[in-house]
Amino acid sequence: MNDGLSAAQRAMVELFQRHVKAELDGDLDTTMATMSDNPHLNHVPTMAGGVGGKGVRDFYRDHLVGKFFPPDVKMVNVSRTVGSDQIVEELVISFTHTTAMDWLLPGVVPTGKKVEMAVAVIVGFKNGKISHEHIYWDQAGVLMQVGLLNPGRLPVSGAESARKVLNPKLPSRVI
Repeated sequence: MNDGLSAAQRAMVELFQRHVKAELDGDLDTTMATMSDNPHLNHVPTMAGGVGGKGVRDFYRDHLVGKFFPPDVKMVNVSRTVGSDQIVEELVISFTHTTAMDWLLPGVVPTGKKVEMAVAVIVGFKNGKISHEHIYWDQAGVLMQVGLLNPGRLPVSGAESARKVLNPKLPSRVI
């Protein structure tokens, strides 16, 4: 395979792909088997996640694994950067907010609104396992799309910012 990655880098990518698939499939044991003994998970805008094996497992079990996204979720990978002990994934995620998503919108009942969001995931590795995930997105843009933030004259954007990540030729905001 001529993807420019070393065998160790390729192994990190494959492990992370197995991790995400297990999350989406609702397979808690496989999800946790991809992680180190003392991992941490931080959804940065909402500070949702867990610390340590038990904290991460409890968070995954109660809020994420098998409950990650509504059934119509679409994920488009925009870019991936692979280092010696870290991966950075940039993606655009779209879905209809038809289920509770405590990690993204804590305490918000499903709104039925469409959401498109650009996401950056930083995944750390230690001794061949995932040691941490730091996940970033524009929470103001998500809140606008579900009707919880009136942008008025605020310098925020909604789905159009995710669309511009997918198509950089879209016009920029005039300042």
